[in-house]
Amino acid sequence: MRTHIGLMTVFLGVALACAAPGASPSTLQAQAAPLLYVCNQEEASIAVVDLVSNEIVATIDLQRLGFSPTAKPHHTAVEPDGSYWYLSLIGESKVLKFSRTNELVAQADFATPGMLALHPTEDFLFVGRSMSAVNPPSRIGILRRSTMEIEEVDVVFPRPHALAMTPGGEFVYTASLAENQIASLDTDTEALELTTVHGDHVHTFVQFAVAPDGGAMVATGEMSGQVLFFDLANPIRPSLVAAVDVNQAPWHPTYTRDGRYVYVGNQRANTVTVIDVTTHEVAAVIRHPALAQPHGIAVSPDGRHVYVSNRNLSGEYRPAGHAEGSPNGNVVVIDIDTREVVKVIEVGRGPSGLSVGTTR
Repeated sequence: MRTHIGLMTVFLGVALACAAPGASPSTLQAQAAPLLYVCNQEEASIAVVDLVSNEIVATIDLQRLGFSPTAKPHHTAVEPDGSYWYLSLIGESKVLKFSRTNELVAQADFATPGMLALHPTEDFLFVGRSMSAVNPPSRIGILRRSTMEIEEVDVVFPRPHALAMTPGGEFVYTASLAENQIASLDTDTEALELTTVHGDHVHTFVQFAVAPDGGAMVATGEMSGQVLFFDLANPIRPSLVAAVDVNQAPWHPTYTRDGRYVYVGNQRANTVTVIDVTTHEVAAVIRHPALAQPHGIAVSPDGRHVYVSNRNLSGEYRPAGHAEGSPNGNVVVIDIDTREVVKVIEVGRGPSGLSVGTTR
């Protein structure tokens, strides 16, 4: 991708800052274990989970770093070598950059950032807009990770939210919350193309997932209650091939590492749906008391587990010994082979987006 995106770009002010660590370097990081970064959106903190022990090894308190209680951390993205990780703050309109040892090293201004998609080989991080933003700019951000300079590219339609990238970084996709449209951006030529998804539903696309081989993509429709499958044979023009009815409000999807199944949490049904990619049929519906408003989702590097964050804002799930009131959320660990919940990791309030980091 060229340094300057030629599709009506707007440079934003950038603030580079160093700060005291949000958490001490963990023994986990010294041991080079894979990590899971979980946004606790309602309490302005990040939980860092060791994916070997499935235990929290660090918590970054954003208020200790000078941010407000309503900073609303929403999503994370991690460098391929684990050297840095990035965080979107809806309430502060910033994207933060942290070191491997959880030191805040830089930040950039961007209005109501939401989902993040990191280019696997180039110096770019793509930034979407938060769902909570009523009338955000119809543009996504392109952040240069080394300098934290950010610019915007116009995607034409209102409320761009969903965000995903092909495995090699050739294309990035976003979609409108308000209209049944998908924008495909060629990250090399800067060509942008819109695809209209026809039908009777206003889907309200929440998020995408691209298959490990880059040949297909799924999108979740909050209002239609469907998971839509797209063929990416021509990647700039996704072609709809199937729409699968699932439980209410499908949220973030993910493919298993082998590309055989798609897992997706259903936020208003408190379930996780498993879809067979070869047949486009529901293979299983997972239920568990700890599934309470499932939101973010990720697969472990070894492909054995799926991690699902649960916001639990209505308090349907209350851990043993927790007082009445506003209980915390959790991350549910699902065994991919058995499709059973094997552990519940208690985190902070309102966990939302999460992502897997690599080892040293």
